[in-house]
Amino acid sequence: MPALILASIVTIILAVVSIFVGVSDVSIASLLAGGVDGRAMEVLLISRIPRTLALILAGASMAIAGLVMQMVVRNRFVEPSTTGTSESAALGFLVVTILAPGWPLMAKMGVAALFALGGTALFLRILRVVPLRDVLMVPLVGIMLGGIIGALTAFVAYRANLMASLLAWNMGDFSGIIRGRYELLWIGLACCAIAYIAADRFTVAGMGKDFTTNLGLNYQRVMVLGLVIVSLVSAVVLVSVGSIPFLGLIVPNLVSLMIGDNMRRTVPWVAIGGAGMVLACDIVGRLIRFPYEIPIAVVMGVVGSALFLYLLLRTPRGAT
Repeated sequence: MPALILASIVTIILAVVSIFVGVSDVSIASLLAGGVDGRAMEVLLISRIPRTLALILAGASMAIAGLVMQMVVRNRFVEPSTTGTSESAALGFLVVTILAPGWPLMAKMGVAALFALGGTALFLRILRVVPLRDVLMVPLVGIMLGGIIGALTAFVAYRANLMASLLAWNMGDFSGIIRGRYELLWIGLACCAIAYIAADRFTVAGMGKDFTTNLGLNYQRVMVLGLVIVSLVSAVVLVSVGSIPFLGLIVPNLVSLMIGDNMRRTVPWVAIGGAGMVLACDIVGRLIRFPYEIPIAVVMGVVGSALFLYLLLRTPRGAT
């Protein structure tokens, strides 16, 4: 518990730093000098606080989605971006944007979630058919499926002249977040709460269908709940800030190395770790070429791929 409190304090410090980093002058001195009607206070309330909340919500929910996905698939090397889930959500968002551009954002997010659910179900169906002799075959199958869906999405976007929009959805970036454009991410927090409530069921389901059934749990129902959580979180994050790669893979694995696989214990760690990592990467992206910004998807791609290689090289083949 003391370590978890320390991690929470570090995350809070990163959140405070995130609020005061940026091109506009927002500091304690400028806030006091300008008062409640000053420009610094306006930037703080309209841009900085919403952006920091979006970072925390997106980071925590994507990390939890990765943890749930790993429990459902029973493989440590999967997350929404390595199972075709994120690509399916992008395809769904593109389709509804073309066919029903006037729909509210909530309805479009719902369609993207349905596509994500369908893509994830297709991935699980393929796993049942393809003989898997190596633990690394699972993410490879997912990456290939994601590649096919991504290519189809790119073709449709090209024909509809929406390549710029597709690039924005695939490139996670918080620079456009202002008040009124991030509130959907609270749905991700609700999904995190549901995942924590059902943590024991996911832990049992991660031990296999027969073991789960022998304990009297409905295995299929737990699987469906997990897929719905992963699909909803993927769609919400994609629609709000774009895709964030590797987050759902790296954080659950690092937490598992520290405290084991009991999901009841790991959910708080994964949520705090995901929020902290996204905050840190976003701060780095804002400072490294100040006053310009590097999208968080680029920073996470570099950091995440290095950590992913580390996990691959240290994990014995055949381990799950």
